[in-house]
Amino acid sequence: MHKKVMIQGTGSSVGKSIITAGLCRIFAQDGYRVSPFKSQNMALNSFVDIDGLEMGRAQVVQAEAAKELPRAFMNPILLKPNSDNNSQIIIEGVPAKNMNAVDYFSNSAKLKEIAKRNYKIIEDNFDIGVLEGGGSPAEINLRQWDLVNMGMAELIDAPVILVGNIEIGGVFASLYGNIALLDEKDRKRIKGVIINKFRGDVELLKPGIKMFEDRLQAEGLDIKVLGVVPYINLNIEEEDVLAKKLTTNTNEKKDINISVIRTNKMSNYTDFDALSQYPDVALNYVYDVKELGNEDIIILPGSKNTITDLEMLKANGIFDKIKELHSKGTTVVGICGGFQMLGKEIFDPHHIESNFEKTAGFGILDTVTTMEKVKYTHQVEKTLSKIESPLLEGCNGLVVKGYEIHQGVTKGNEVNLTTEDNLIFIAKENSFGTYIHGVFDNEEFTRKFLNNIRRRKGLAPIDESFSFTDFKEREYDKLADHLRANLSIEEIYKILG
Repeated sequence: MHKKVMIQGTGSSVGKSIITAGLCRIFAQDGYRVSPFKSQNMALNSFVDIDGLEMGRAQVVQAEAAKELPRAFMNPILLKPNSDNNSQIIIEGVPAKNMNAVDYFSNSAKLKEIAKRNYKIIEDNFDIGVLEGGGSPAEINLRQWDLVNMGMAELIDAPVILVGNIEIGGVFASLYGNIALLDEKDRKRIKGVIINKFRGDVELLKPGIKMFEDRLQAEGLDIKVLGVVPYINLNIEEEDVLAKKLTTNTNEKKDINISVIRTNKMSNYTDFDALSQYPDVALNYVYDVKELGNEDIIILPGSKNTITDLEMLKANGIFDKIKELHSKGTTVVGICGGFQMLGKEIFDPHHIESNFEKTAGFGILDTVTTMEKVKYTHQVEKTLSKIESPLLEGCNGLVVKGYEIHQGVTKGNEVNLTTEDNLIFIAKENSFGTYIHGVFDNEEFTRKFLNNIRRRKGLAPIDESFSFTDFKEREYDKLADHLRANLSIEEIYKILG
């Protein structure tokens, strides 16, 4: 019989995604077939599954933790913000339309049907479903339209565990306040709470836990604290723009120093997670032109609004600075939107991404990109060939895997290293560009690229390989061990039923 549990939080950034991933790994370790599920996710970070369908990366992480292939039915509704009040709506992995918040909520009945239909796939094929909520269930002004918190729990009759973040203070107030604001029917769905991100001596917390439980008991609610999870440093992918690494520049220096340009609509920053784990690499996110000039590599990342972000780089001086540094020998790499920026011009005749019909690119590559109505979403596996650039010496014949998510088509007079009609991978002198997200997850390619940079600096190459896949597996197991040590997993199994 299928069992399920839903992880909700007192607000954003309390650790719902990580707790969900950890429980997925625990249940998988215990021999169950497990699937994560989040009915509605809002993120610029996305992934393409084996069917070419787009989904949020948080559910990719959770699927990996569950030892399952990520599939779009695990995240059937994905909102990719275009502005403060408008998003591209991805339904079951396919772009539907752009909507503002009012229009979106007016479609809640239909969206709930979509969510329930996709969870039925999990119900029919998996032993356990671990659902993740979004924000807080106590957003009482939205309850009638809700399909990601109690609205989803109601649709499939799921028990709920509520997570609170003690790191920011007021955890008992936030837990109690969320519970108190719910109506009686929703309140009774909560079967336990987790206190997350604790630092200090748990003995000092125990009196508060007892008072919290006693108060709920007096109100007729049998809700127990299932555990206190100490803060732990994990290298597991974080959720979209809330990731702290995008708001902190460490200015760390190592053998190879990389500056990733942080733009307003930056997407898929997880393309660089593997790079950040190489011992000879220092990876920093750059916001200000004053921070540029001492790196070996500059990376232009993907963007949800390539032209708008490119115009921003021109306005803040980063555009001219990159051109200057490139002319002096600094390596410049473009991924997806960044690849489009490296060319001579970008055209947007249908105003897919902006109000501009065209804009000039960096001119580093002899290419032109046109934004088209069709969105390209594919998993890719390509063999590199025709490489003459010393930047990628030794890469001929290597197989590179990843995925494409882009609205534009790039054409031009450069040599395409993947022998496709449309350009998706180009290397030229001290620059390369590609549409392949996850290109740096390919360990042999990445080590050869980094070693070529090392040689150029007069440093000896490093032959030791690094498997990002194996690294992630160890982190998922570390998370599972941490949760087993600090949560009552036996009680969680009872909640499952």
